[in-house]
Amino acid sequence: MPASPVWFFDLDDTLHDASYRIFKTINGTMNTWLMEHLQLDEASASTLRVDYWKRYGATLLGLVRHHAIDAQHFLDTTHAFAEAPDFADLVRAEQGLAELLRRLPGRKVLLTNAPRRYANSVLNHIGLHRQFTRRYSIEHMRIHGRFRPKPSRSMLRALLARERVRPAQAILVEDSLENLRSARAVGMGTVYVRGWQKRSIRFNRPSYVDLQVESVMQLNRRRRFLRRTGVPGSPF
Repeated sequence: MPASPVWFFDLDDTLHDASYRIFKTINGTMNTWLMEHLQLDEASASTLRVDYWKRYGATLLGLVRHHAIDAQHFLDTTHAFAEAPDFADLVRAEQGLAELLRRLPGRKVLLTNAPRRYANSVLNHIGLHRQFTRRYSIEHMRIHGRFRPKPSRSMLRALLARERVRPAQAILVEDSLENLRSARAVGMGTVYVRGWQKRSIRFNRPSYVDLQVESVMQLNRRRRFLRRTGVPGSPF
């Protein structure tokens, strides 16, 4: 019998609309942390935050490399707002996500560059806390003691080995093209979640994207149109 697929889901701007208010909040808390711990003014803090994000894929990686910071303190402090009573006001997600995930055949795994406590809080607020057999946050993405978050190909290979999943059996569902490019390079299937705010932007689907959707809610409706050879048991 063919093996069932394993779906790896990103979190921010994939399962919920982090661009609505959450990303702005994170940018502000990171700027505040940089101002306090690196003695920067607000403009310099914002510039450094963006520079490290563009150069390394995550502000955290630049801070660890160049400033030897306490990574967990940075993550906990900058994402503490996710445990505040009014966090629900920042969260926006579509209805029916839990039912969608229940209907998709195969296991579901969360794979996010966000910290663990933040990710758990978001899942609780959008009703997906029971839908994933495993949750991987940035704290889990280390190789030889060094952070290797998405789009690290070595991390993806290590993760597939840990989950005992063949690459052809795995599908990454993401809003980041760079992360999807890496997933395809290691042999995974790929689903690009463009987001509703990008519907009016003309876009040619890259060759490393198997399926493009505007919302995760389209997966059940459109997955039957996706065919990728060599994916035993996949619903594509």
